[in-house]
Amino acid sequence: MRLLVTGSEGLIGSVFVRECARLGHDVIPFDIVRPDAHAVEDICDEALVDQLTADCDGIVHLAAISRVVWGELRPDLTHRINVAGTEALVKGAMSSKRKPWFLFASSREIYGNPVRDKVVEDDPRAPVNAYGRSKADAEIVLEAAREAGLQTAILRLSNVYGGRRDHPDRAVPALVARAVAGEALTITGGDNYFDFVHVDDCVSGLLAATEHLTAGERTFPPVHLTTGVATSLRDLAYLALDICGHRSGIDIQPPRAFDVSGFCGNPDRARQVLDWQAATDLRAGLEMLAEDFRLHGPLAPVTIPDPDAIRLQSQVE
Repeated sequence: MRLLVTGSEGLIGSVFVRECARLGHDVIPFDIVRPDAHAVEDICDEALVDQLTADCDGIVHLAAISRVVWGELRPDLTHRINVAGTEALVKGAMSSKRKPWFLFASSREIYGNPVRDKVVEDDPRAPVNAYGRSKADAEIVLEAAREAGLQTAILRLSNVYGGRRDHPDRAVPALVARAVAGEALTITGGDNYFDFVHVDDCVSGLLAATEHLTAGERTFPPVHLTTGVATSLRDLAYLALDICGHRSGIDIQPPRAFDVSGFCGNPDRARQVLDWQAATDLRAGLEMLAEDFRLHGPLAPVTIPDPDAIRLQSQVE
């Protein structure tokens, strides 16, 4: 199977590509920061996208401006990459003679503030920030493509963590890194809670979805990949301290205006549709991450992937 994987250099994409290679799949990697690329791989470059979608059996679309805070800082860029980029990929897929199936990685941010303790996939899309709105708009693009005959699936990802391609200022790596270093921890919104999913579990869910699509499944409903376990940011911070054996203080700042109050997903549909459930509990995942930081040091900083800025930088170099 030949797969086009966008966002192949990211936290999830890098693990997904590795697993695809292990399974014997042929992967076409695509990422704005891919070091081996001969040109800037801009997802809105329709000519390039058309060329790549013409040569694959399936598309796994992970590329995005992937941070809530980035969406607030750069809403136009977020819409361009997350919505217009998805439109370009869909257009390429629909015009391809091979008619590849299309798996889209959406986000729990599309739900906004939860309407129940354990969110279900049929709850309304009500995003409260630019990133969430871009993912909701991209879902609408996929729904229209399905109506037009494209074989599609939407997986809504929760708070994915683990691995060295993460962003050092996201909640999990930031708290664990500071706890490993014996430094005081800072969180915004101590009572805000989330459903934390290890990247290996997330990738196993993506692979399960690709198997269904390859088998010809055309009635795939939206599915979120969740553990069904809610953890507040306060409890996450205390867990990080406990794992690292430190008693550093915790500075709790108020939540930001664009933060959702929380998210915990009901995992029933993932079990029913994908025969998938998370296998890594949060403590075990944080322990693995803490050991990685002890052995290899903190994560490298990550900047907003702006295609225009990257082009200018490449011209200077």
